[in-house]
Amino acid sequence: MKSINGKKSHTVRAAAALSFAAAALPFQASAQPAAPPQAPAPQETAAAAGVEPLSRRVEELEQQQRALLERLEAERKAAAEERASAEKDKGSGVKVTAAAGKGFTVKTADDKFSSTIRARLQVRETITHTGEDDTHEINVRTVRLTTSGHVLTPDLKYNVQLAFGGNDFEKDSPSPILDAFIEYTGIRDLNVRVGQFLTPFNRARTLREPSLQQTDRPIAVREFNLDRDVGLMFSSPDLFGFGGKLSYNLFVGGGEGRNRFGGQKHGPLAVARLAVRPFGAFDDDQDADLAREAKPRLAVGVTGAYNHQTNRQNSTFGTTLTLGAADYLHGAADLVFKYAGFSLSAEAVVRHAKKDSFEGEVDGATVREWTRSGYGYFAQAGYLLTDRVEVAARWDQIFAERGTDPKLVDLVDAQGKQVGGGLNVYLNGYALKLQGDYFYIFGKEGADARHVGRLQLDASF
Repeated sequence: MKSINGKKSHTVRAAAALSFAAAALPFQASAQPAAPPQAPAPQETAAAAGVEPLSRRVEELEQQQRALLERLEAERKAAAEERASAEKDKGSGVKVTAAAGKGFTVKTADDKFSSTIRARLQVRETITHTGEDDTHEINVRTVRLTTSGHVLTPDLKYNVQLAFGGNDFEKDSPSPILDAFIEYTGIRDLNVRVGQFLTPFNRARTLREPSLQQTDRPIAVREFNLDRDVGLMFSSPDLFGFGGKLSYNLFVGGGEGRNRFGGQKHGPLAVARLAVRPFGAFDDDQDADLAREAKPRLAVGVTGAYNHQTNRQNSTFGTTLTLGAADYLHGAADLVFKYAGFSLSAEAVVRHAKKDSFEGEVDGATVREWTRSGYGYFAQAGYLLTDRVEVAARWDQIFAERGTDPKLVDLVDAQGKQVGGGLNVYLNGYALKLQGDYFYIFGKEGADARHVGRLQLDASF
C-alpha cells in the first residue's frame, strides 16, 4: 500500500512538473516535445487512470502553443509584406496643402514634383481733383492666376503667371501671358532661367507687386523701366558663397518685349546687374520691413543695359514703331535700407535713344515717329506703427531729354513731380492688405496741378 501510494505521489508530482514546464516554457515545449511516457506497470494502471485528465490538459496546452506560434508567424509575414509594399509604393503618394495667401500646393512624396496655384486680385477706387473738374474711377485693376513649382528635382523650377485685368494688356497684344519660364538653381553661382519674365534692370520694377508701399509704382519707374522680355538669364543670389552679400544677373533677350510675334529687327537686349548687401542677405524684394529686421540691412545695386534695333517706343514696351528701329542705352542705380520696421528705398534710372525720331510716308502723308529719352528718380520711406499698420511717403520726379518725343515733354511739364504718402493695413501680411494714399502731382509753374486719392484692396488667395 505504501509502495502504491509512493508511486502515485511520484506520478502526480511528475505530471505537475510537466504541466508547470509546459506553461512556463511554451516555446521550448513546442520546439522540443516531451518523449512519450513508458507504458505503466500493471500495478500502476489504477494510479495512471487518475492522471489521464492532466495529460490531456498538457496536450491541449501544447496544441494552443503551436496555434499561437503559427498565428505569430503569419502576422510577422503579413507585416513584412506590408512594409515591402509600402517601400514599393513610396513616391506614389501625394500630399495636398493649403494656406491663406499661399494657394493650394500638390506635392509628391518623393519630392519630384510640386505645383502651387494661387489667385490674386486688386480692386481700386481713384478720386482726382483738378482746378476744373473732379472725377472718380472704380475698377478691378488686375486679376492674376499663377502656378509654380518644380519638376524631377526641387532645383528645376517653373512659373506661369496669367493676367486677366483690363489694365494688364498691351494695346497691340491680347496675350494674357505675363510670366512663363523654367529655371535651374542647382548650381549656386550659375542659376539658369529661360522664358518670359521681368528683365533684371531696376529693383523697383522687379519687386513683387503685392509688396508695394504705395498703390502704384513711381512715375520714374513706370516710364523708364525695361518691363518683361523673352530671353535667357544667368544669375546667383549668393555669388561666391559670401552669405548673400553679392548677387548678379546677366540677361540676353529679344528686346521687343513680351510675347511678340512676327519678324523683328535683330536684337539683342543685353542687361548686366550687380548688387551688394554688406550686412548679409535679406528680402529686398519688398518695400516694407514687415520682418522688423533686428540688425541694419542694406542693398545697393547698379545695372547697365543695351537694346539693339528695337521697334518699341519705350525700348521694350509702348507704341510699336513702323518707320524704323532704334538703339537704346539704359542705366539704373538703387538702394534699399531696412531696420526695426523702418524702410528706405531710392532709385535713379535713365534711358537714351540714339535717334530721336524717324520720318516717312504713310498713305501719301509725311509721318514722324518719336523715341523717348529721359531720366528720373524717387525716394521713399515707410515705418511700421504696429505689426499691421504702416505709414509711407514718397517723392518722385522725371525729366525729358531735349529733342525727344514731345508727348514725353508734355508729361514732364504737367505731371513730372509727385509727392505724397499713405497708410497700409496688413491683414495677412502682403497677401491681404488695404491701402490708402494721397498724391499731389504737378509740373512746371503755371501748369495745372492735380490731387489724387486712392483706396485699394490687394488680395492673394
